[in-house]
Amino acid sequence: MIIMGIDPGFAITGFGVVKYEGNKFSVLDYGAVTTEASMKLSQRLLVLNNRLEELIEKYSPDAISIEELFFNKNIKTALTVGHGRGVAVLAAAKSGVDIFEYTPLQVKQSVVGYGRAEKAQIQQMVKAILNLPAIPKPDDVADALAVAICHGNSHRMGAILGNKAY
Repeated sequence: MIIMGIDPGFAITGFGVVKYEGNKFSVLDYGAVTTEASMKLSQRLLVLNNRLEELIEKYSPDAISIEELFFNKNIKTALTVGHGRGVAVLAAAKSGVDIFEYTPLQVKQSVVGYGRAEKAQIQQMVKAILNLPAIPKPDDVADALAVAICHGNSHRMGAILGNKAY
């Protein structure tokens, strides 16, 4: 199964594409879609949409996992991240690929085994699970890979329990 993980953002959207086969993960690609602060909102969203659509077409994932919005105290930041998240969900929906959403707590639990894990712990586990030479940067990229791993683990647990994960 090929899984695309997305950590949505506005200035930076992390993505990670992994292959999950035989209880083992391997990385196919990862990186970040970035937009310049000087660009109009509509242009930034268009750049994000176009790049995500290109990646989805290139890798033909079987599933797309997207981190749910974590609401912090800064409402303006939450709203701008929400714009980016909406574009990511729309690009995924337009592809016809099944979309799965996971909370930060679910991702931490799945990747580290502890729902209150620190960011550094998640990054180290992503590096170890995917056998990467270094922790992916920026943080959004490691987060996107973690969301993809989370889906692979959730899909496996669904199969073990006899539940369909979709």
